[in-house]
Amino acid sequence: MTDLPAPTPIREYEGVDRARFVEEIRPAGQPAVLRGHARDWPAVQAAMRSDEDIIAYLKRFRVERPVGAIVGQSEIGGRFFYTDDLLHLNFERGTTLLDPFLDKLLRDRDAPTPLAMAVQSEKIPEVLPGFELENDTGLLPPTVAPRAWIGNRIRVAPHYDLMENVGVVVAGRRRFIVFPPEQLANLYPGPFELTPAGTPISLVDIAHPDLERFPLYAEAAKTAQTATLEPGDVIYLPFHWWHGVDSLEPVSFFVNYWWNDSQAGLGNPYDALMHAVYALRHLPPEQRAVWREVFDHYIFCAHGDPGAHLPPAARGILGPPTREQLERMRATLRHALGRP
Repeated sequence: MTDLPAPTPIREYEGVDRARFVEEIRPAGQPAVLRGHARDWPAVQAAMRSDEDIIAYLKRFRVERPVGAIVGQSEIGGRFFYTDDLLHLNFERGTTLLDPFLDKLLRDRDAPTPLAMAVQSEKIPEVLPGFELENDTGLLPPTVAPRAWIGNRIRVAPHYDLMENVGVVVAGRRRFIVFPPEQLANLYPGPFELTPAGTPISLVDIAHPDLERFPLYAEAAKTAQTATLEPGDVIYLPFHWWHGVDSLEPVSFFVNYWWNDSQAGLGNPYDALMHAVYALRHLPPEQRAVWREVFDHYIFCAHGDPGAHLPPAARGILGPPTREQLERMRATLRHALGRP
């Protein structure tokens, strides 16, 4: 295998408040690690004392309702991924009460080949109500709900989110490797129809990249950044940055916050991508080339504001979006797609 360059460290900050986060870190458009930002969280303090203490702390808040869980056999080595034919996932989905899940994490800590286990993306106010009041980053408005990610030593393949992301390591260490959005082709995304968590994941095993099968990964590797986070450390991931995550301890708890500042009422760009695949992907090449020009002009404004030559009252959908205008567009799309 050709030697690949080592990832560069993600830039680190200390003593970050909300003003600095909003005015300096987010506008830079780069991942950032905020060392020790959440070290004073009661949850982090419990985790630093012992696994038993953080589990007891979580049990103070939990409610008796099932949570979603994924489980993989020991043979997958903690890597939630596909079967070899890419037609199935290598783990099972189910539900569980949180208490027995947490108890099993403790029981399996010393097992040589434990099951890979994770509870993922559960909204904390719904499953651990009150936790969010005692543990707050101070970086985001309270309307951004925290989510819980709990598990053991697992590996999550590089993927992207359709949101910005702030994450807090509460228990256990986590290693992140990140890539900018423009590395899409070099990361070899898997199928749209079957994904572990909603968006395609990279087929490259970052720990053991197969450059014969995935030669373009060598280009992605040149852009990689990495960091290992301890309890109390915080990471910021800008919109659509690829990130792979390894949980390095048998008891791991992570809290994240997703948000998107796009205007309320707009459609989902991911839905638009799906419709573009349906409507444009298989056109003759010369037609696709024309449509690329059309999209560059009207959507990506490659030549400036496409409605600038029109009087404001005549710009229609090329003008600033209003609630009424967005509703008319939604109605038009529903009619075009045959939806009620």
